[in-house]
Amino acid sequence: MRKNNKNGLKIGLVLSGGGARAAYQVGVLKAVAETLPKETNNPFPIICGTSAGAINTLAIAGRAGPFRLRIKKLEAIWRQLDAEKIYRTDFFGVLKNSLNMFFSFFNSGYALGKPKALLDNTPLRHLLENYVRFRHIDEAIAAGELDAASITAVSYSTGKSVTFFQGTDDIHPWERSRRVGVRTQLTIDHLMASSAIPMMFPAMHIGERYFGDGAVRQLKPISPALHLGAEKVFVIGVSDNPSHKSQQPLIKHSPSIAQIIGHLFNSAFIDSIESDLETLQKINRLSEQMSLSERRKKGVSDLKPVDFLAILPSQPIDKIASDHLKELPRSIKFFLKLTGATARGGGVSAASYLMFSRGFCRKLLDLGYQDGLAQKDAIIEFFES
Repeated sequence: MRKNNKNGLKIGLVLSGGGARAAYQVGVLKAVAETLPKETNNPFPIICGTSAGAINTLAIAGRAGPFRLRIKKLEAIWRQLDAEKIYRTDFFGVLKNSLNMFFSFFNSGYALGKPKALLDNTPLRHLLENYVRFRHIDEAIAAGELDAASITAVSYSTGKSVTFFQGTDDIHPWERSRRVGVRTQLTIDHLMASSAIPMMFPAMHIGERYFGDGAVRQLKPISPALHLGAEKVFVIGVSDNPSHKSQQPLIKHSPSIAQIIGHLFNSAFIDSIESDLETLQKINRLSEQMSLSERRKKGVSDLKPVDFLAILPSQPIDKIASDHLKELPRSIKFFLKLTGATARGGGVSAASYLMFSRGFCRKLLDLGYQDGLAQKDAIIEFFES
């Protein structure tokens, strides 16, 4: 029997992208695991992730055992993480990739063949191959513990946001404007595709097409969970805390390359989830004010409220990242400095997505844990209502 909340509603977990910022999600999930009964096996029958959120998604869906133990193991991975386990950091490797990227702008021969990127993320592939148990996804579905798991990537051929999902037989593929859902057997290639940050990590070849980071064209990050049958959604974002925007220092010089890239990354990884949450709030208010008969008359009978709980960072992540810039590998610091990714020059946002360092990740883990505990009552109410 499928495990839902006390009222039988299926709960979906939505984990957005954000590179190294995804450590925050694990901290929140640790607080959730400690808030729920110790014997809870999986409180989320539907789990959806994008980019680094996809890594956390399959790290949960692709492991067996109690939820608290799964999160504990996932936390251990993030606490011991460093850049060398994610991408190649030696100076020669970074220089070679950078030159290949540079020449590909002027010579089509360099742009053909193997996908070009600034960083080689082969170490990440090895890490995930050794950790994620993809066979467990089918086992969890067959046991009734899981309804579906999905990860989203963008097709560089069609420009569509593609949600690859593995789930029960009653879940059907979907197609909407610029976004589709495709049933498949999830593999390491899907995971690498979803987390392939544009320009930073190489695109992934799946079937006859190349795919990249799912956050690039994911205009509706919450929609995959709803398509997969979620009736309530638990969202963990990695924004830079909008409530603190006004406190950021004014940078008067012209924007650096890193500063521009940081804004582009933020628009992909952060803005969409915040915009989707605002839309969901408006839909909930509108649907609550209209009866079913009124919705039918207006042709919006499928408009119904979706209860959700969103937990976002209570502190500005860019500020935390600026305090940990020194932890980046020397080769990465050198190239980021050339683009202006420094505390004074702005562009720290761009650096934060690649800051897979122990100090930074542990700080985000602890922040997520404290933010989760701060909403303990809301979490309990969410799962019990």
